Amino acid sequence: MIFITSDTHFGDESIRRYENRPFSSVQEMDEELIRRWNEKVSEDDVVWHLGDFCALGKEEEYLKRLHGKVILVRGNHDELSNEQYRRAGFYEVYDLPVLYEGFWILSHEPLYVNENMPYANLFGHVHGSKQYVNFSSQHYVVCVERSGYAPIAFEDVKKTIVAQTKECYNEAIKDNAKRMEME
Repeated sequence: MIFITSDTHFGDESIRRYENRPFSSVQEMDEELIRRWNEKVSEDDVVWHLGDFCALGKEEEYLKRLHGKVILVRGNHDELSNEQYRRAGFYEVYDLPVLYEGFWILSHEPLYVNENMPYANLFGHVHGSKQYVNFSSQHYVVCVERSGYAPIAFEDVKKTIVAQTKECYNEAIKDNAKRMEME
């Protein structure tokens, strides 16, 4: 299976406080994030991590405890070189957004996508900010704050986007029918 997540910030006490994460300590946060990750992800699964993995220098320590092959799309807090991340245990590392399956733009920060573009952007970075809804027909926020502090099955993301797209399409058809009645 393929999973997706972002902004775990393992080992980062500041993010625990800043984002009001429901853990009494950074140790509790880390243990719970690891437990929830491993509950969903098997050793053979692939996890796309869309940035801000952990406090600098502890990547190998955390990766050894996590199931799956982890692919990193670097975030603004991922400051090591790609080679250092690979040596730490990441399966692959990308500096820039990735176009996956010709439709899904995987990025750390949100990218501009409008209804005339044939893409959907999956991103992190925004944590629990109310400025961004969890998903639409062309985006999905994968920050751990929005996913129960665990990776999300990519198939579930796809189903959500497809359902949202159908809903938007059906609304457009209804709007067009109403306009035609008025003419």
